[in-house]
Amino acid sequence: METYEKPIPKPDRETRPFWEGAKQQKLLIQHCLDCGAYQFYPQAHCRGCLSDRLDWVESKGTGCVYSYSVVHRAPSTAFDKDAPYTVALIDLPEGCRMLSNVVEVDPEEVRIGMEVEVVFGEITPEISLPKFRPVQGRTGSGRF
Repeated sequence: METYEKPIPKPDRETRPFWEGAKQQKLLIQHCLDCGAYQFYPQAHCRGCLSDRLDWVESKGTGCVYSYSVVHRAPSTAFDKDAPYTVALIDLPEGCRMLSNVVEVDPEEVRIGMEVEVVFGEITPEISLPKFRPVQGRTGSGRF
């Protein structure tokens, strides 16, 4: 594996289960045991009811592009070889949204409503990043 020069996530108390799941190629999100809401990004309390009774569940690993931007000018030299690349807000079927990259497709082909599925890329022996790629054979209805 080549040296990874981009910022590396630092798991903490709230995010550690997410990163442990990603290492096992599982997209984990939080589920509130009191109000039933799902949430991403990981937090100590439910954004809906403020409960601290949160559990981790595996997402279906699919989603839909809510919005996106194609980055043509990298923010730092570490990202130069990736440009152009797509940064997108992905709506998960559980009802939460996450920021990620859309990969394995030309950035100019990404569309709002495109159906995507999670893929994981190992960046260090401890950290794997979830990204999304188009679901093969689907044009994207924007619905789950």
